Amino acid sequence: MDLPVIGIVVPTMGTRSEFLRQSLASIRSAGNATIHIVAPESAKLASMLDPSSYDALIVDPGTGLSAAIDVGLRSFSPRVQYINWLGDDDLLTEGSLDHALSVLAGNPSIALVYGGCEYIDGDGKSLWLNKSGSYAKYLMRCGPQLVPQPGSLMRRDIYEQIGGLNHGYKWAFDLDSLIRISRVGKLQFTPRTLAKFRWHEGSLSVGGRNGSVAEASTIRAAALPRGIRPLAPLWEAPIRRIILRAGNRLTVRSNGS
Repeated sequence: MDLPVIGIVVPTMGTRSEFLRQSLASIRSAGNATIHIVAPESAKLASMLDPSSYDALIVDPGTGLSAAIDVGLRSFSPRVQYINWLGDDDLLTEGSLDHALSVLAGNPSIALVYGGCEYIDGDGKSLWLNKSGSYAKYLMRCGPQLVPQPGSLMRRDIYEQIGGLNHGYKWAFDLDSLIRISRVGKLQFTPRTLAKFRWHEGSLSVGGRNGSVAEASTIRAAALPRGIRPLAPLWEAPIRRIILRAGNRLTVRSNGS
C-alpha cells in the first residue's frame, strides 16, 4: 500500500473513549491517512485503543486546544503533504479524504478544500445539514462562519507559510486560520458531505458557544481594513445574535431527539 500523504490529528482528553473510537474508525474509512492523537500523558490511551486505529500518540503540551492541534500537525513526517484535524467526537464520511485529496492534488492553486457537514446529536442522529457552498468563503469575513473545518483538507506548506494556528484563541482559531489561508491560496468548495459534527453540550464549541461567537466576532473585525474596523460593531452585534439563536435551536433539537 502506498504510504499516506495525508495526516489527520485528533486532539483528545481521553474522556470520551467510545466517541474517540468512532472518530478514529471514520478516518480509516475516509482514506489512507496517518493518524496522530494528541492527548495528556495521564489519559493512558494506549491501554484502551486498538493500536491499528492510530499511528502515533503525541503528548499534549497543556497550553490549550490550538497548541495541542498545532503540535500534532507539525509532528508528521516530511512525506505528509496534506493535513487537518478532527475532534474526538466528530466523524469523517466514507471516502471523504480520498475525494478531498483528488481535488487538492489536481490544482496547485487550491490551498484548502471544504465540503458539506452534517450536524448530529450525541446518538448520531441527524440534526441539520450544512450544505455550505462557494459563498461561505466570502461570508466568513462578514457573517456566520459556514466553511466546515471538519472534513476540510489543506496543504501542509500553506499551513506552515501562515505560521500555523494562533494559540491566543480558545475557540475560533479555525476561522482565523481560514482567513489567513485565503490570503495566500484558494479555498475550494466541493459539493459533497465530508464530515459529521456532533452537537452536544460536551463539545467545547457547543458548551462554550457564547465565548466562541464573541471570539469569532473579534477575529472578523480584526481582519477588516483598518479604516472600516471602527464600524464593525454596527453589524457584528446582530450577527452574534443570529448565530446564537441558530445554535440554541440546534440544542433544542438535539435534546429532543
